[in-house]
Amino acid sequence: YTDWAWTSFVVFSISQTLMLAVGASYYLTFTGVPGTATYYALIMAVYTWIAKGAWFALGYPYDFIVTPVWLPSAMLLDLAYWATKRSRHSLILFGGVLVGMSLPLFNMVNLITVADPLETAFKYPRPTLPPYMTPIEPQVGKFYNSPVALGAGAGAVLSVTMAALGV
Repeated sequence: YTDWAWTSFVVFSISQTLMLAVGASYYLTFTGVPGTATYYALIMAVYTWIAKGAWFALGYPYDFIVTPVWLPSAMLLDLAYWATKRSRHSLILFGGVLVGMSLPLFNMVNLITVADPLETAFKYPRPTLPPYMTPIEPQVGKFYNSPVALGAGAGAVLSVTMAALGV
């Protein structure tokens, strides 16, 4: 695996953790019904399937775009909300930490199963498209010694703050 995979692990983990913490905690406290976070994650998963379809239609291999694995983390958020007698402060603290710690872990497992983009690009070259239909290639940077734990650490810290914002 190239540095792309490790760098995207950090970027995807932080961004997806924050999106899940804010959106799911907002809908969870708005409705007051445990299970709402999982429902929100399911809707967002469907959106990513649509994005993957568009990505594939542009000529990219199907596994170029990484699927957010939000459902298990959303279930933990729902569980924290249910187990603490629907306390908003417990949701922020426990739910935020659970999402921040679990989502990067699931994302890491997800990224390991994804083929390296550079290797795939050389193996399966796309047919030539007219300029207006040619997608802009993702820039693969050289990030040596990038700490893999950065995604999990930053996600765990920031998701508590973002869960509070959602609540």
